[in-house]
Amino acid sequence: MKFTKFGKALLISALSAGVLFSVTSCIQDYSVGYLYVTGTVTAGTSSNGIISGFKIDHNTGKLTTINGLPVSSGGANPVRAVLLSGSRFLYVLNRGVSTNPAGSSICTTQYPCQNANITQFAIGANGILTPQETFYTQGLNPFRMVSDSSGSYIYVLEHDSMINGAPSNSTTNPNPNCAAALTGATTCGDITAFTVNASTGRLSLIQNAQVTAFGGGAALAYFPVPANPVDFLMVSGSILTMSGAPTHTAAAPCTTAAELAANYPYICGTSVYPYSQNSSNGQLTVSQNTIQTLNIAQGTTLVVGGGYVFVLDNEAPSPNPTSASSQMLPYSVGSGGALIPATSGPIPDDPNQSNPIYLVQENKGKWFYVANEGNNTTNTGTAASGLAGYVINSPFQPTEMAGTPIGFGSGSYPQCLVEDPSNQFFYTANAGDSTVTGQAIDENAGTLIPLNNSTKAPSEYTLTGPPTWCLMDGRTN
Repeated sequence: MKFTKFGKALLISALSAGVLFSVTSCIQDYSVGYLYVTGTVTAGTSSNGIISGFKIDHNTGKLTTINGLPVSSGGANPVRAVLLSGSRFLYVLNRGVSTNPAGSSICTTQYPCQNANITQFAIGANGILTPQETFYTQGLNPFRMVSDSSGSYIYVLEHDSMINGAPSNSTTNPNPNCAAALTGATTCGDITAFTVNASTGRLSLIQNAQVTAFGGGAALAYFPVPANPVDFLMVSGSILTMSGAPTHTAAAPCTTAAELAANYPYICGTSVYPYSQNSSNGQLTVSQNTIQTLNIAQGTTLVVGGGYVFVLDNEAPSPNPTSASSQMLPYSVGSGGALIPATSGPIPDDPNQSNPIYLVQENKGKWFYVANEGNNTTNTGTAASGLAGYVINSPFQPTEMAGTPIGFGSGSYPQCLVEDPSNQFFYTANAGDSTVTGQAIDENAGTLIPLNNSTKAPSEYTLTGPPTWCLMDGRTN
């Protein structure tokens, strides 16, 4: 076949257009995932919290509000959320409200929060959330929620167990059921466990098969943990609960009124208690009848990063520290959930920041990042909030990388830290100024760069009210 000059020109033009179309098709925008953020709208005693949602642009990291969001979280004071069953269902833990004169979101043994619940949402096309059912825990002041890796079970940590219809305490209302799992204990926190229906997402309570209620013969509807729990996590078939001191004292100077008012209300972790999980029925059994002392006074969080469990610790004096001495303590997990200190020893936090509350190891395993709340004040000279980044050396001896920390300004107070599904961006939700902040990852150095410096996307997005938690959904429609 022969072409005239005119025909050749048309053919070349068509081929050029095809090549151009192919190139532009490769760089067209699409959503790589959804970012969900729980938050409060008002300090009122009856108003529900909200769930905000954003689509993440895979090229720039830009966030676009999901149509129909925010929606009500199904209760007041939402503090945690988990995704299950292939991203079909989202569950939000709403703590409820208290009559505490210091604030309706401050849940204590004396002023427990009421009307707490877990609200289930179905995730539809384009990330839309539709409320389904509501479920209830067995104790008081729930504040943490996790699922196992299979998505078959959900566990909720509660600061206070109940006896005779009221919060248990060691003097006027001791709980004899605590001693059944914790020798000699007169008061305890607890874990409520649920089975998840794979088809409907419905939650069903798991009774404690090991322990029967004191004097009643019925199985307990919860699993006791040491008093004053701070945080818990599931790792290597175990649930580890960190507990500690309940109040501000000379020995454990960490829980001030201002800190209790924060979204991380219990921050005096000193020890860890392990349960083993039965993956067939969700039961928890005592794997070691011992409490492992951590030799710290102000543990804030337990988190898994790579092959380690990190205990985040804020040993800076309080209130109003003038210098930070916070740290990350890495452990490997041994038999029965025992924590074995890493040879690196404690890893110092950035000296200009304090109160580490979350840690994420990026997908390639070369770096990890620590979100620091700071002390949520504007006092001059206090350690600030922000992100610190660390290079993971071999052998394991992380060192802080050049270019961090990244500060968010006075009072930013990050509540969470997540990496997007394409492993290009990190986001924090910040309670101090009700924003979401985005950072791009330098693929060579691991440093985090505000989106507005590295792309045309803005680095900060305004929320309706103070956020409390965030999570990432990698499934898109």
